[in-house]
Amino acid sequence: MTVKSRIKEFRTSMQPTIRELKFSISRLKKSPLSIAGFAIIGMFAIIAILAPMIAPSGHPSQGGDDYKMPRDSFWEIPNPPNAQHPFGTAKGQWDIFYGCIWGTRSAFRIGIWVTFSALAIGLAVGIIAGYYGGIIDELMMRFTDIILAFPGLILAMAFVTVLEPAQVMSRLDAVLLALVLVGWPGYSRVIRGEILRVKTEDYVEAAKAVGCSDLRVIWKHVLPNSIYPILIIASLDIGSIVLTSAALSFLGLGAPLGYADWGQIISFSRSYIYGRTNDPFCYWYTFVIPGLFIFSFVLGWNLLGDAMRDILDPTLRRK
Repeated sequence: MTVKSRIKEFRTSMQPTIRELKFSISRLKKSPLSIAGFAIIGMFAIIAILAPMIAPSGHPSQGGDDYKMPRDSFWEIPNPPNAQHPFGTAKGQWDIFYGCIWGTRSAFRIGIWVTFSALAIGLAVGIIAGYYGGIIDELMMRFTDIILAFPGLILAMAFVTVLEPAQVMSRLDAVLLALVLVGWPGYSRVIRGEILRVKTEDYVEAAKAVGCSDLRVIWKHVLPNSIYPILIIASLDIGSIVLTSAALSFLGLGAPLGYADWGQIISFSRSYIYGRTNDPFCYWYTFVIPGLFIFSFVLGWNLLGDAMRDILDPTLRRK
């Protein structure tokens, strides 16, 4: 076979993929909110990548830890924005600008790592329970129901409280693991329902009839036709995970003291949300600026999740 014929064959085989890609792009162009979601997350990604240049590290108070916010002193009263600290300083003179910029990296790490770890566990549990059914399904789903019976934030707080004193991991790692342990049951329930629907289809029965192994049937036929809803949910959950992590930090159960984390910056402002008697909003920068970072990040992922739904949901693609 000549090189030209191979190129022609490759182009022919890629035509359906190219058509689908063009269709997806056209769908996105018709949704300004989806474009806004991509733009917001793209902006945060640029901030995270360029964090060492936007907010250089190396302050003596950091002790060589880039994720630790620099501080000039231990003075309790926050200072307003100035040339040295564009966003001002929080209680304890922590630099809010540095914390917000490097907190972007923390948010991506927490949101993406926790979501994909929980997704992997949820997929494994949901596929096994849905495909094999019987007593395996009952045991796995009843255990899942027990976890889902507790409020997510309360259960995460309990896990962090248990894991951190054990001294087998850092506080931040304990928070990440707690969020994973709380997050996977929702994915397992969704994927189990999709597996139950797909495994009765004719093409799955045909694959079993010709002697395909269970692993091949799941990997080649069941999973590709059932995974789209859970991917959409995962894209929406990244923002929720970051919000839950910020809540834990605000309550004092999140990142260690001084770590560049948006929730912790807001926690420093608890005593200063209401300022002086004659100037109630004099410390607005201590909670408004990091609050805007959290709001924008979560909003961007929610809008991006809507875009993923438009691209991946087969029930909406051709409407």
